[in-house]
Amino acid sequence: MNIHLGLTPLISLIAGILILVMPKLLNYIIAFYLIAVGLIGILGVHALRLG
Repeated sequence: MNIHLGLTPLISLIAGILILVMPKLLNYIIAFYLIAVGLIGILGVHALRLG
């Protein structure tokens, strides 16, 4: 049984948890999220595969 884990939903989940725990870091978390999603979009998921 293989579990395929998408990178973008994982980043979104981590960002959401961090915003709930540390609301003062909201700007940095959003900036990191946007940069990460942008890089995934430009480079493609195949370049950043976790499995």
